Amino acid sequence: MSWRGTARLQAFAAIALGVATLALAVIAAVVQVPRGLVALACVAAALFAAVFGLVHRGVRRLVGLALAVALLGTSIWLQADRDGILTVLVIVGALLTFAAARAAFRVRVALPCPPRPQRPVLFYNPRSGGGKAERFALAAEAQARGIEPVELAAGEDLEELVRDAVARGADALAMAGGDGSQAIVAAIAAEHSLPYACVPAGTRNHFALDLGVDRDDVVGALDALVDGGERVVDLADVNGRVFVNNVSLGIYGDAVQRPEYRDAKLRTLLDAIPDVAAGDAPEGALRWTDPDGTQRELRATVLVSNNRYRLGTIIGSGTRPRMDEGLLGIVVIGEPRLAHRARPSPPHEWATPSFTVEASAPVAAGIDGEAAQLDPPLRFGTRPGALRVRIARAHPGASPSAIEPEGVWNGLRALAMIAAGRAPDQARVQ
Repeated sequence: MSWRGTARLQAFAAIALGVATLALAVIAAVVQVPRGLVALACVAAALFAAVFGLVHRGVRRLVGLALAVALLGTSIWLQADRDGILTVLVIVGALLTFAAARAAFRVRVALPCPPRPQRPVLFYNPRSGGGKAERFALAAEAQARGIEPVELAAGEDLEELVRDAVARGADALAMAGGDGSQAIVAAIAAEHSLPYACVPAGTRNHFALDLGVDRDDVVGALDALVDGGERVVDLADVNGRVFVNNVSLGIYGDAVQRPEYRDAKLRTLLDAIPDVAAGDAPEGALRWTDPDGTQRELRATVLVSNNRYRLGTIIGSGTRPRMDEGLLGIVVIGEPRLAHRARPSPPHEWATPSFTVEASAPVAAGIDGEAAQLDPPLRFGTRPGALRVRIARAHPGASPSAIEPEGVWNGLRALAMIAAGRAPDQARVQ
């Protein structure tokens, strides 16, 4: 069955499951009054307690998080104590609805296939992703495909290795490692107008996901340099340093500087939250200007990304629908305030081709997950269409959220269009 036919069935399933689940939810709400309202109040109180615990340390953190768990447990008990089977059916129905909708919005793009490179080179970090390169025998798999493998040994400079390979005549570059390493290789490939392939051998492989590379097919990603298709995407930079995903200032930027971060990521992030929320983070105050001309001052976190992330949605959240819009995504998380008055404003996001952050001291940053100290002012820019990316023909070739519209109503409308055999408006994914 073709992709379009499969998507139609999945859209039909999502709509049918959604209607059935909604009917069950209405029945459950009627049957469980007033318990349902009390359970909802418990969830709201749990969220408040969780936030309280995150921004404090010691006993107050333990009390806040323990209270949040207790309130959530109470909510679950209230829902399950009476007509528990009905509650379980609603939860299962909702999960199946979202799974079917997510599957319906997945796309597979037929990219143009340019000539095969004659001297492709793969760089791989044997330590990335818990040793994925060695586990999947990437060096041997690359050689079997006519790709020269180059190992990044401890203490070696990746940029020097890549530039040496280009000087020796490499006509295509690939990187198997984390997103920080991907940025280095991608920047040099763009500099020399060489095709580039992302091999998902890191831990999270966010860049691979948004490019449309199957993160579960590490070896198959090598086929991008054999008979893969090609698409053109953007890069971004801060003070001249290229990044492929994002730069985080504030909580995450502070956390990645700490020596204990690599061995205890979650605990280190939790320890960084009270410092930044209280305004005690070492980078000091950060200032920028909103699109409306208002000057702001950072209190928590600013995320600057290479193209915009889809946030706040169940399907496709945390991914970038497009990688070729030529824009930076700016997200302010926390409690920014006016530079001249301490009046709080809600978190907000926007897109822009350039962005500048002022500071009175070097700024701690996480650049594609790597620790960095940036001298102010921080000047962010985008490099539209800078990178020629090769993607294996067996892989999707587009982000999971490429055709997913924003908003519940638009999502329902798009599902109906797919079920009717029509492509939604967001079908242009390249």
